[in-house]
Amino acid sequence: MNKVFIIGLPRTGTTSVCHALLELGVATAHTAYTQHCFAAASAIADTPIFNDYQALDRHYPNAKFIYLARELDVWLASIRQLLLRMHTNLTRPDGGFNIHIKRCYLNTFQQLTIANINDDNYLTDCYKTHFNNAHGYFSDRPQDFLSIDIAKPQSYQRLCEFLQLPSSNSTFEKLNSGGKVTAWNDIKHPLKIESTAKGRIDKHLPYTI
Repeated sequence: MNKVFIIGLPRTGTTSVCHALLELGVATAHTAYTQHCFAAASAIADTPIFNDYQALDRHYPNAKFIYLARELDVWLASIRQLLLRMHTNLTRPDGGFNIHIKRCYLNTFQQLTIANINDDNYLTDCYKTHFNNAHGYFSDRPQDFLSIDIAKPQSYQRLCEFLQLPSSNSTFEKLNSGGKVTAWNDIKHPLKIESTAKGRIDKHLPYTI
């Protein structure tokens, strides 16, 4: 199977899609921070994918890309809650999150301040910029790009058709709802690929060398 990259922003259903892919028999990682993870996983989502999809496209020329859209009013409340929790570790100069998380979030959410996180216009601009850039980049490549909202009918079937996988369900299971972000950690599956090497990351990823 060619590489599959889930390039929707955080809080758009990445965990639910990753879980669905596991159940469809696809080796999947939700975030990827090591060379091994990129080699072992057929599908990868979230960080650093949502920020690095153009570099990934150049490095994996036969890859498929899936954009996850979400209704703005729902996404705004969810991403605000996440960014408020992450802000200190994203912006502190002495530690905090790993280099890949910091780089990707601070590029996608530029000028990240508490005031901006609480500003609907700022978050909306970040969402629309990412949406427009991704859709524009793949505008003439419908064979490589799918955009779905997992809350919409037929989105699961569209995913299966796009990846030429047998549809074993009718809808995505909703995970990480209500502000929770730990559902992936609780999933046990033989095809689940760890994003780190026992907590350690690689400074350089395959497409950044």
